[in-house]
Amino acid sequence: MKIDAKGIYYKELNELIHQAVNSGERDIILDNVNGQRYIGAGLSGDIKIIINGVPGNDLAAFMDEPTIIVNSNAQDGIGNTMNAGKIIVYGDAGDIVGHSMRGGKIFIKGEVGYRVGIHMKAYKELNPVVIAGGCSGDFLGEYMAGGLIILLGLGRAEGKRGNSHPIVGNYVGTGMHGGAIYIRGKVEKYQLGKEVKAIELDEEDFREIEVYLREYCADFSLNFEEIIRDRFIKLTPYSTRPYGRLYAY
Repeated sequence: MKIDAKGIYYKELNELIHQAVNSGERDIILDNVNGQRYIGAGLSGDIKIIINGVPGNDLAAFMDEPTIIVNSNAQDGIGNTMNAGKIIVYGDAGDIVGHSMRGGKIFIKGEVGYRVGIHMKAYKELNPVVIAGGCSGDFLGEYMAGGLIILLGLGRAEGKRGNSHPIVGNYVGTGMHGGAIYIRGKVEKYQLGKEVKAIELDEEDFREIEVYLREYCADFSLNFEEIIRDRFIKLTPYSTRPYGRLYAY
């Protein structure tokens, strides 16, 4: 089913999507999307939405199982409190990608903004994963409590950004107390929050990220072998209760 979103107010567009799903549609194409918010919010079930255009904030908020493919850039708050499903973005994405995300996968081919993965958490068998192909802004993994973030920095080598441009901003992992961040490249100590430490990957780490990276590379037609052969570092928290002495008596 196709829906032309040109000039449609975001509430009306989302109502059309929900009506289509309730009537049994499972494959929906949205054309001419231009900043409409909350697309896919609260949807559940085996549903696929292809977006041609740039969706607005909180794409797939609270989503539970559907797949959303964005054939362009996306704005802030992708996957806010997402439970399950998959989001694929063929361009860049804005700030707070994966905010409070509890499960599912977000794959972004390009750059991401600030506070990616803030408050990400794992829940029982759910383990959220965010992979970005480019660089990120400050506060990556802020207050992260679970899940995985993988940052590849591919644009630096391809000339989109010079090799001297840092793959990540400052304050990485500030307040982090769970999960792991994998970065393909060099991160300076001053860029890290005081709650995290950088370590080398072991065989178990490589096995864990290989599964997701192979899927990511297949989605974007990238060469897995070229990506995995470069050096990765792993960021983990020093403590599971970084503020225990401040708030517990």
